[in-house]
Amino acid sequence: MSSKITHVMKRSGAVVPFNKDRITNAIYRAAVAVGGRDRSIAERLSDQVVAILEQTFPPGRIPTVEEIQDIVEKVLIENGHARTAKAYILYRAERARQRALEAAGLERDPNNIPYRKLWEALVWALDHELHSLALLNERIQRGEFAEIVRECEEFYQAELDFAVQHILPRRDQIRIVIIAGPSSSGKTTTTIKLKECLSKEGLNLVPFHVDNYFFDWELHPKDEFGDYDFETPQALDLELVNDHLRRLLAGEEIRMPYYDFRTGKRYDAVTPLRLEAGQILLIDSLHGLYPDMTKGIPQEQMMRLYVEALLQMKGPNGQFIRWSDVRLMRRMVRDAAFRSYNPTQTLEHWHYVRNSELRNIIPYIHRADCIINSALAYEVAVMRPRLIGYCPEWLERYRNDPLKQDAFLRAERVCRLLHAVPPAVDESVIPPTSLIREFIGGSAYTY
Repeated sequence: MSSKITHVMKRSGAVVPFNKDRITNAIYRAAVAVGGRDRSIAERLSDQVVAILEQTFPPGRIPTVEEIQDIVEKVLIENGHARTAKAYILYRAERARQRALEAAGLERDPNNIPYRKLWEALVWALDHELHSLALLNERIQRGEFAEIVRECEEFYQAELDFAVQHILPRRDQIRIVIIAGPSSSGKTTTTIKLKECLSKEGLNLVPFHVDNYFFDWELHPKDEFGDYDFETPQALDLELVNDHLRRLLAGEEIRMPYYDFRTGKRYDAVTPLRLEAGQILLIDSLHGLYPDMTKGIPQEQMMRLYVEALLQMKGPNGQFIRWSDVRLMRRMVRDAAFRSYNPTQTLEHWHYVRNSELRNIIPYIHRADCIINSALAYEVAVMRPRLIGYCPEWLERYRNDPLKQDAFLRAERVCRLLHAVPPAVDESVIPPTSLIREFIGGSAYTY
């Protein structure tokens, strides 16, 4: 039977259709955060929330998001789900804090901004006349695209060399090297290149593939559109990851699971692995800085590197281009080229990506021993011909859809950037070992 509640008022004042699945998903997401994996419980609790809504609000009275969330808290507590209620309350508080920061024109905790790296990147951009899209355009129009590529590749190599020099003095202590960072920051290419550099220095690195520790698809939170959330650290079996890492460092053999992304199933105890004397584990993971992944492992045995596209370039509006928009474009292109996932789907999923970054990645930047800047000043020009054709569709589709305002705002910014730069004139000058090849194809590396 359909609910008597037909609409809900968002914080913006927009009135949208009521969807019980949004309540179920919110409860299930909070349960997953504390180790729960039974979606049927979330469904029963959301039924109770709807029943209270129907008793509380007379016909014609539209509940607000805040009023519904208050009832969710009440139902969780009264049904004895204290830990889930706490996770839900903390999430609401964090989202309220983020909204306040955004309203004040701030998006990041100033304690987590790598100011020194930003200063170095800005000085480099000024020295190379690449601190604005307008200057990039001028240099491309002067026929300097190949030179720009060379300069950017040299900059990125210097970042890698800097990281290597952080690791080598501790080579006798370190047992784990972690490459962490947000989605499409270039972790995979950075990991491959660092392994090459460190191998030349005589270090023996063994990959530890965290992606094999995902839970099965049906245990993941998803939204009312059927989109699964793989971005949260709770999508991984963190307890098993941590147990295996500790056992490997103790000299034991483990059997790693195998995750089949085609079927969404994990198969346990598949691949034997032992860390021999002198070997170092190499981990590439979104959530490599997340405390529960390496809980109990001595700090001196780890080197934690953080990768981010710290582009210091002003866009057509005079403001610095957002790093998250650079990574969104990267992921759109990569998903379309290698994952049968079109750019529109990537755009609509990006709210999961960004919310998880703000909650589970950015707060732990301070745990990194070294930060690597993966931004390439020429990459907007490379993305232009691959994405600009989607702009009219995005802006038309999302402009007046209150449920897709996040997608609209991001699409609007990205399209403004793409229209402000000419396309790359000759991509053959981009070397096959370039980080950008991870996203556009033609790489010398296997991903």
